[in-house]
Amino acid sequence: MVRDPDRTAEAVLWERGLSRVVGIDEAGMGALAGAVVAAAVLTRPGEPAIPGVRDSKMLSAARRVLLAERIHREAAAVGIGAASPAEIGRLGIRHATHLAMRRAIGRIPAPDHVLVDGLPAPELGAILGPFTAIVRGDASSYPIACASIVAKVTRDALMDRLSLRYPGYGWDRNAGYGTADHLAALARLGPTVVHRAGFAPVRAAAAGSPEQLGLDLESPAASAPPSSTGR
Repeated sequence: MVRDPDRTAEAVLWERGLSRVVGIDEAGMGALAGAVVAAAVLTRPGEPAIPGVRDSKMLSAARRVLLAERIHREAAAVGIGAASPAEIGRLGIRHATHLAMRRAIGRIPAPDHVLVDGLPAPELGAILGPFTAIVRGDASSYPIACASIVAKVTRDALMDRLSLRYPGYGWDRNAGYGTADHLAALARLGPTVVHRAGFAPVRAAAAGSPEQLGLDLESPAASAPPSSTGR
């Protein structure tokens, strides 16, 4: 049985007088194309949780969209930030993700404390201010789960728009992740300007070495449906 995320971490902070507790999460860190997107969500102390909110990967695309709309309506504040493929190339994915988080949290007025998904990283203090890192926080912490939904829906919509500009890569289905159909398209079409040039499969495609993509283009896998994108 899947347990819905709760508000335990928030409640501890509320008892200390820290009422403006924000959850933050990212989407697209492991993709081969497109921006990395972060969302920050400030919820109100004591307000009932929105039913059905959980880790975005546990939800259908349609359900995520409905929940994201409700989170935007009911949360005290929502901030969204992104780092572009060019920034990912210049900074590396870790620091670009932190940049996206800084931009997201910068759109939340005066947070007291931030709950962030993942392992603690010392540099996050300079970016987020006072924070607590929670491993698998998107599955256990309500505001982080809200942020994971908003980040995922925002990024999926961005990739849907990019799929119209750059047809053939299936970004409306695979969201830019390294699925078999995306890798096959990379080998066939080459990378675009919104691919992450520093990522190994993109470098291999740019060098004209499809065998380095780890994909046998004669095998059924080359035309297999996408997987592991949460869509």
